[in-house]
Amino acid sequence: MKQTSAPRSSGRRAAGRGAQAAADPTRDIAFDIVTGVIEHRRMLETSMENSPAARQAEPRDRAAAHRLGASVLRHMGTATEVLSPFLKKEPPEPVRAVLLIGVAQLLFLGTPVHAAVATSVALARRRGLAPFAGLVNAVLRRIAQNGDACLDGLDQERLDVPPWLWTSWGRMARPIAAALGMEPPLDLSMRPGCLPPPGGEVLPNGTVRFPAGTRVTELPGFAEGAFWVQDAAATLPARLLDVKEGERVADLCAAPGGKTAQLAFAGAEVTAVERDARRVERLQANLARLKLSDTVRVVQADATQWRPEAPLDAVLLDAPCSATGTVRRHPDALWIKRPRDLAGLAAGQQALLKAARDMLRPGGRLVYAVCSLQPEEGPACARAAEEMGLIADPFTPEELSFLPQARTPEGWLRTHPGLWAEQGGMDGFFAARFRRA
Repeated sequence: MKQTSAPRSSGRRAAGRGAQAAADPTRDIAFDIVTGVIEHRRMLETSMENSPAARQAEPRDRAAAHRLGASVLRHMGTATEVLSPFLKKEPPEPVRAVLLIGVAQLLFLGTPVHAAVATSVALARRRGLAPFAGLVNAVLRRIAQNGDACLDGLDQERLDVPPWLWTSWGRMARPIAAALGMEPPLDLSMRPGCLPPPGGEVLPNGTVRFPAGTRVTELPGFAEGAFWVQDAAATLPARLLDVKEGERVADLCAAPGGKTAQLAFAGAEVTAVERDARRVERLQANLARLKLSDTVRVVQADATQWRPEAPLDAVLLDAPCSATGTVRRHPDALWIKRPRDLAGLAAGQQALLKAARDMLRPGGRLVYAVCSLQPEEGPACARAAEEMGLIADPFTPEELSFLPQARTPEGWLRTHPGLWAEQGGMDGFFAARFRRA
């Protein structure tokens, strides 16, 4: 699935054979992203933060590198299959990363052949892989000669999803995979009373959607706090908690703060609890831009240990998870998680559920949510919550009238990237609502 424009080239020509290759921050950062994910199982953003090249790069080079690295990860299964006929044996991982970057440019980003090949050869030399520069040159030139014919007969959707995830997604697998090849749009939630920036599409849930690549900081109203970035599906858990004016509410694991803002603008007295210090800083910065610093109480604490001064009317728990529902935006989630990771994540989610239960007054409401597509983190945890004594409070058809296909027979919420495909899709979320006895 070819995207419309190539990543920005640095404009500096690659050095000739035997010479020192000129700097190319876009490809250097992309290399650090790809190797960080596939060799070290580090998240894309973490790999980018750890990249020495990224620390010195201009914002436009960082943005282009992020797009290039993400394209490799979105299409890695297909690119690996394309490379296979041209390789007599598996190359070292750093060389494979260079080849994958070259294939992504040639087949998915529309980079001119000479630029894709030359920058990949130069990248190999800069990264101490000069003995493989000839291999990189030969393989990419042969792929360029074949062009899109290299993709003929390939089931790209299935190739680009690890088999264990494909199996776990069941009937959702094909529509989810179909949504993964494209960059996601930019979704905004509006501050009450503010008009959306021009050019956006208002979705049935009220989200304002802009095309992929829209720079949020350049939209009118950003500095004034008229809106915040929040995927359409991410708006639903806080909406379904249905808080009332003056209710005392906790948002657990609150950063970056989109759901906190929803609850605060609905009139609740919100305490936002976040454990990680760096995420607390991000949460506070977002609340400050939205002019909510004096409204929301921010607490840095482990939510399994923190308790409110008095029982709460409602709790929103968007628990840490595998994040497989966000693979459109974070394709690294496809490749850094393993099936064995899920047991530990589910145990942590259930510990948070127990803590959230104990924060509530009798009759108080809890919405449990995860941006995961995995049954261990969704339905299994919802059933565990009932075993803890929480009473199921199913979402009604009326509450999800704008997205009826997301309501399960149990009255849970299940979104996935294939929903609203014609409008650009959405993230995958699971949510369930309970009351304390």
